[in-house]
Amino acid sequence: MMDKLHAVVAEDDMIIRLDAAQILEDAGFKALQARDADAALALIAEREGQIHVLFTDVQMAAGSMNGFQLALKVAQSWSHIRIVVASGNMKPKAGDLPDQARFINKPFSAQLVHSVLKEMLPEEEMPMQLKQKPVASSP
Repeated sequence: MMDKLHAVVAEDDMIIRLDAAQILEDAGFKALQARDADAALALIAEREGQIHVLFTDVQMAAGSMNGFQLALKVAQSWSHIRIVVASGNMKPKAGDLPDQARFINKPFSAQLVHSVLKEMLPEEEMPMQLKQKPVASSP
């Protein structure tokens, strides 16, 4: 059986970072947290081949790049990593995101994140917990 899949959450707001990490943990990933893009890149490089998902905010106070730049760099260097970019006040323009990345608005729900991951991940890379999550249904 495959080891637990890893995800990196890059978000400078600790509350939102913890929330996003919990959403990914609930989906069956081991969530690693980074407070900026540089820390996220270090985690991905350190765990070469183990990271399957990057979940990043766009605007981060620290670090040398924003979430769009991080997404492009990760897609270029690690094409197998699925990328979700979130922002509450910025929308991607042409060229901001790699083709395979998905953009979601903040605030996001666990249901939205899980649905996006289900669309993005191939069956063999999907954790069992995520496979068992219902697809977007209303209460």
